Order: sequence, then C-alpha cells, then structure tokens
Amino acid sequence: MVVALSLGCALAYGLSDFIGGLLARRVSAWTVAVAAQTMATLLTLGLALATGGDATGADFAWSALAGLGSGAGAGFLYRGLSAANMTVVAPVSALLAALLPVVVGVVTGDRPSTVTWAGVLFALPAIWLVSQVADDADPDRRRSHRGGLVDGVLAGLGFGVLFAALGQVPDEAGFGPLVLTQAMAVLATAGLAAVLRAPWVPRDRTALQASAVGVLGFAATAMFLLATQTGLLTVAAVLSSLYPATTVLLAAVVLGERIGRVQAVGLVLAGLAVVLVAAG
Repeated sequence: MVVALSLGCALAYGLSDFIGGLLARRVSAWTVAVAAQTMATLLTLGLALATGGDATGADFAWSALAGLGSGAGAGFLYRGLSAANMTVVAPVSALLAALLPVVVGVVTGDRPSTVTWAGVLFALPAIWLVSQVADDADPDRRRSHRGGLVDGVLAGLGFGVLFAALGQVPDEAGFGPLVLTQAMAVLATAGLAAVLRAPWVPRDRTALQASAVGVLGFAATAMFLLATQTGLLTVAAVLSSLYPATTVLLAAVVLGERIGRVQAVGLVLAGLAVVLVAAG
C-alpha cells in the first residue's frame, strides 16, 4: 500500500508542478502558490470534518512545521519553474526533498536495508548531474539557470521539512492536523512573498486557475500522509520524490526543453535510486 500511495502522490505532485510552473510564467509564482494552497486548505478541511480523528498537541505542532516547509517549498519551486528549465529545477528539488526525510527517519528509528542505503548513495551524484546544462553564451540564460538551481535547492529543503514532519503524525490523528499544514503553508508563502516584496494576492483569472493546482496538491499531500502511516517514512519520501518524472516529461514534450546527456545520466541515476529504495 505504501508504494501505491507514494507513487500516486508523485504523479499528483508532478502534474501540479508543471501546471503551476506554467501559470507562474504569467503571474507571480507566489500568487500561484497562495491560490493553490488556499484551495487545498478548503478541501482538506472538508475531508477532516467528514472523517474525524484524535489528534494531540504534538500532532498539530508537527503539522504546523510541515506547513512552514510546504509554503516555502511551493513558493520557491514555482519561482524556479517559471524562470529556469523545469528539467533542472524539478529533479534537484525532488532529490533534496527525499534525502532530508531519510535522515530524519533514521534518527527517529527507521532501519533501512543495505539496498535502501545504496539507493540513497546513487541519489547524491544524481543531484549534481541533473543540475548540469550545456554552456550557453547568453548571460541572461546563465543567470536564470543559476537562480533556478538555488530555487530548486530551497524548494527541496522546504519539501523535505514537509515530508519529515508529516511522517511524525500517526494514523489515529486523522486529517485534522493536515488542515493546519495547508493553512500554515498559505501564511508561510504570503509571509515570504512580503519579505521578498513580491506580489502574492490572487486577483485575476490566472490566479483562479491556480486553484486547480491546489486540488492536485491536496490529493498528493493526503496520499503522502497515508503512505507514511502504512509504511516507512524513508520509503514513502523517496518514492513520492519521483514526481519530477512527470514534470520533466511534460516539459520536454510540451515546452520542447532539451535534456542533455549529462542530465539524462543524472535522471537515470535518480530513477535507479528510487527503485533501490523501494526494493529495500
């Protein structure tokens, strides 16, 4: 069950990232993130009211931390996807998002097998390889690429906090804590946008369209929470981090983004890392 839920989470995240990245090329990335997370909050609230649960104060504390990571991760991810190659930003964010929960899982009692650790080691060079693109004489494109890498790293760390913190919420807590996660994500995104002096208030039709991204984000986060409650956090986090496969494929087919040979090797290593972690 953990594998199916984690892969479902990866598919939903991949679709939401691609759509959100496209919308962020028309309006502020922070506006897209706020609109999407607001919709996700409303949907999660409805689910929580319908299903109930028995959450503790500690569960809500972990959920609040998860929301801070989610909000920061979404804002930086959409900003990176809007300005740089999706085929670079998405894999970098995903691999960092997978590695942090692995560390947390081990510290909190997970005992991954040797095969799982081999997958983690494959992921390390993959992070560097997927970040490489062919030299470009255009200085604006080089700056955009560097900025996209930074945003990918920041997004990955944010999502790593999300995954690691949600992994501490037990099954009996229900979906109530997840409502707090989504609500805190809205506040975190708006707060970061204000600090960066970027527009974040949804005002037009494009922002309304971003609400559809929130539906996918809601489904992905809910499936991840269920996955962590039915299996190891280390496995759920790494499998969920397959989401760039969808984003990269759509970017290559729809947007015509070229995947270089070095990047392709990195993507293969990333896929192998996920397979090994799942098999372990």
